[in-house]
Amino acid sequence: MSWKEFPDLLAVGLLIYAFVSVSRPAGGLTTRLWLAGWICIELHFAAYSFLDVSGTGGLIADIFGTAALTWCAELFGWSMDPLPQRWGSRLLFWAMSAVYTLYITLASLTSVPHWVMVMAASLFACVPLAIVMATPHRQRPGSRWIAVGLNVALAAALLRWQFSAHGPDLMVVMPLFVVYFTCCLQFAFSKQRRTGGFVVTLLGLLAWSLVFPLGLTFDVFFPTVQVGAEVWNLPKYLVAVGMILLLLEGQLKRNQHLAHHDALTGLPNRRLFQDRINGALERARQRQARMAMLAIDLDGFKQVNDTLGHHAGDEVLRHVARLFTARLRRIDTLARTGGDEFSVVLEGPITRHEATRVAGVLRQLLETPLSASGQNIQIGASIGLAMFPDDAQTLDDLCILADERMYEAKRSGSGSV
Repeated sequence: MSWKEFPDLLAVGLLIYAFVSVSRPAGGLTTRLWLAGWICIELHFAAYSFLDVSGTGGLIADIFGTAALTWCAELFGWSMDPLPQRWGSRLLFWAMSAVYTLYITLASLTSVPHWVMVMAASLFACVPLAIVMATPHRQRPGSRWIAVGLNVALAAALLRWQFSAHGPDLMVVMPLFVVYFTCCLQFAFSKQRRTGGFVVTLLGLLAWSLVFPLGLTFDVFFPTVQVGAEVWNLPKYLVAVGMILLLLEGQLKRNQHLAHHDALTGLPNRRLFQDRINGALERARQRQARMAMLAIDLDGFKQVNDTLGHHAGDEVLRHVARLFTARLRRIDTLARTGGDEFSVVLEGPITRHEATRVAGVLRQLLETPLSASGQNIQIGASIGLAMFPDDAQTLDDLCILADERMYEAKRSGSGSV
């Protein structure tokens, strides 16, 4: 056993620990696939520490360590598929992992018939093409054609050069280059936000893919130049840092969303609502236009909680949020500002008549009983309307007046504006 791989084993182990720690609060399928990929890299280094073993042991270590590299890239590629849960994506991962493992195994053996290697190389083109073509069109993202195209090119290159003077090296280098370059392109066209973590990960994947042909180039044309193993392993750690950055950026975005949105309905909370209405007021002043605010209180909601429980009440609130959101314009803001209270900013220019009509439509939406906990529930809404600048000229006065009119509507009878 060679101990020269021990530093890399330790470094990747620590990276895996950091990865788990960062991803633990909200780990989805993508995070789990990334973690599985780094476990494969740990297995790769562990296997390569036994390369010096003579006989079959060293051969198995070489095959397993190289195959683990391809499994890592395939796992990363699977995580970047727009539809990773679909059977086509899963089948593509398992089938291509098997194809790469088979070819690497055959390339590591001696005295393998040429026709067997030709058949194995042809699988790189036939397998992904057959899977993608068999996938229904609606479940066939365009990014999968990247894998198909590059693997077809790989099959053609292997059929052309795998029996050349440098064939034994090319039979390992070309598959490794293609599988990581495919991963790099899939990541570039993925839906990841273009952030610092995205740039670091993309550059790391590109450098990782280029390590294999560059290593072969140095071995063939510059045999006297000695490049340390840590240089060739640097892209791995660059990708790891980039992925951890992406996880941290995602957590920061989620925390910002939670700080400004209601956890139950997903609507803006009171803090974000204050920002939105401030912006609407400023735009109305600049345009010398009217804008409106609606204060909405649900009638009969307390009875729902008292008789059916808070779970049913939560269902009602989510249902009301969906109903109201579907009827409002994109430029308007619907927020949950209290237990059963909602507020709406109707961006200007808008007239009092138009604002009253919108309030009436929202009230009428609740005339149809809602379904919660298997029962039909009838609730209503009392709505207070205040206009800027006709009724109030400041944010506080507008909110106070809308609330007063909402309570006035509630006193005058359930379900009024």
